Amino acid sequence: MNYILKNENAIFYECGYSCDHAIYLKLGSESFFITDGRYEIEAKEYARGVDILIDRDIINVAKNLIRSNNIKNIIFDPHEWSVADFTSISSDIESLFHVGHDFSRKKRIIKNSSEVNKLYQAAKLGANAFDNFTAALQSNGIGLDEFALTYHAKEHLSYRGIYDLSFEPIVAINANAAKPHAMSTYDVLKHNDLLLIDAGLKFERYCSDRTRTIFVNHEMHSGTMQHFNSSRLQKVYDIVRKAHDEAISRLRSGMKSCEVDAIARNIISDAGYGDYFVHSTGHGVGLDIHELPIISSKSDTIIEDGMVFTIEPGIYFLNEFGVRIEDTIAIKDGRAEILGA
Repeated sequence: MNYILKNENAIFYECGYSCDHAIYLKLGSESFFITDGRYEIEAKEYARGVDILIDRDIINVAKNLIRSNNIKNIIFDPHEWSVADFTSISSDIESLFHVGHDFSRKKRIIKNSSEVNKLYQAAKLGANAFDNFTAALQSNGIGLDEFALTYHAKEHLSYRGIYDLSFEPIVAINANAAKPHAMSTYDVLKHNDLLLIDAGLKFERYCSDRTRTIFVNHEMHSGTMQHFNSSRLQKVYDIVRKAHDEAISRLRSGMKSCEVDAIARNIISDAGYGDYFVHSTGHGVGLDIHELPIISSKSDTIIEDGMVFTIEPGIYFLNEFGVRIEDTIAIKDGRAEILGA
């Protein structure tokens, strides 16, 4: 098989090293890592199973390799390429470039034991960071706005800069939590508020992803057994928790992704809140924070051992509040195991 990669994580998966200016080229049994002189030392130290080629014009080098090896067909993922770069590499060349949507992510959908272990470590570190951040909020969080809260969340999640973050954390109070991808505001944290935290970190490039909806009081914690002082909010929270827990406990390998989604979605719909669950139930997690499989009502992907993905049902009321509970799970021996629990 012949294929060409430009995405950093796709390249890392193939050879154990990547950078922001590189091309990975697989031509039959030969593999090439093409980059410029800025990355030569690291590439030669860390990249495995490849011939390393150093040049400023990496596209031209790749193009000449394809041409000189008389390659007739080659796969590429259009999501990895700008129009300008693809036009440059595909022009004046006889090879046929075949679209391979999600080419690398499809290869990575089943994680090996080493990858699952890294994802477990990321999840465990993330869970500990949630606990530490929540504990810090008890003594120092009241009176801080969402910008400051997000800053401190990053500090705890990165362990003061040791780990990269999986994505920009979401730290949302009350009505702002009704936006699934809320941006920070100047709203200030007070006792008896609802606080939604969605965040993760990377361990050896592998991501974690977790969401908790927390009642802010003197005994606040990041567990899923939360007790709010509003009966309506408590009812909604308990429905989301039931959807989360049952989707995980009833999940089995051999099911379709849409069937997993339906477990969570039906619980919320049967309670009368189906219109307020506005996103899919989950997504794959790995080198990218969003990978395959997609756990949605439209996905026929069969769940298999070695898959790692989130379960994250939610209910959102515009201008009032939002509730989401999320864990990352791995499929092992036909069942779901919460990572980092």
